[in-house]
Amino acid sequence: MIGRREFITLLSGATAASCASWPLAVRAQQQAIPVVGYLSPTSLAMIPGRLRGFRQGLKEAGYVEGENLAVDYRWAEGEYDRLRAQALELVRRQVSVIVTGANAGTLAAKAATTTIPIVFILAEDPVQLGLVASVARPGGNATGINFVSGELAAKRLELLRELVPAATRVAVLVNPADATAMESTLRGLETAARAIGLNLQILKASTSQDIHAAFAAIVRERSDALFVGSDPFFTSRRVQLATLSARHAIPLFSQAREAVEAGGLMSYGADIADGFRQAGVYAGRILKGAKPADLPVVQSSRYELVINAETARILGLTVPPSLLAIADEVIE
Repeated sequence: MIGRREFITLLSGATAASCASWPLAVRAQQQAIPVVGYLSPTSLAMIPGRLRGFRQGLKEAGYVEGENLAVDYRWAEGEYDRLRAQALELVRRQVSVIVTGANAGTLAAKAATTTIPIVFILAEDPVQLGLVASVARPGGNATGINFVSGELAAKRLELLRELVPAATRVAVLVNPADATAMESTLRGLETAARAIGLNLQILKASTSQDIHAAFAAIVRERSDALFVGSDPFFTSRRVQLATLSARHAIPLFSQAREAVEAGGLMSYGADIADGFRQAGVYAGRILKGAKPADLPVVQSSRYELVINAETARILGLTVPPSLLAIADEVIE
């Protein structure tokens, strides 16, 4: 027979053993939930619409953050030189998929891993960037959404000329921190500008101070309008850009609707929030077993024209009926 003292000892040992097993069980449960790495060159506060789109796409694929999925967010806050280290952190954590926007973040992720799947959202041609073998069959560990933004340069300048017919000189703001995107933007715009007789003033900015300096140059050179490149940094600084444009009465054109919502004059470009939704869908498909090599790059086909009619009135501009008729949204 087991005495009372021995029974208590056995009971205490069993309880201790059971308690010791709890953390292991909890860890096993946590490991069963996939983790997606989200690498962004901007900040959380700057892209709420895009983040909502990404989460919607995950939901469509059957994943809800906090329920059956975890997301590890890394924000570079506009400091692109941080992206490489952040990508390596996600690789060390062994996330299941890395989702990243813009050239700099995607190239950082690609340099950090050749095995972890990458879903990108890009305005540049991923084949030319060396990210995929082809649009139809990427062939490696990366695939995603492509906006082919550079091909819209001529259309954007035509819209600008239609809304500001007196414009002869247009300032173009680009970010030298992403040389590939900068060169692509300028190449497309310079060709289009020559075709319709516009002169361009090229300005570079990668900090808030640079933006202030750029506006000083615009005022000094008397440019008639400002065209902002597609770099995410400018989207993150849209309030500053819109405020300075209003202060100096300079019509602001952008590829991102967020700039127009902040007070800019007009935007024409891909529906970027929908692109992030599609990226969420792709991330979900990969979590379910699809291979990036077999998922064709999605060529974005949804473009939107957004006009801020209130800004036009403040600038003394009349929005032509032809533009109002084709606008996807007019902000009053």
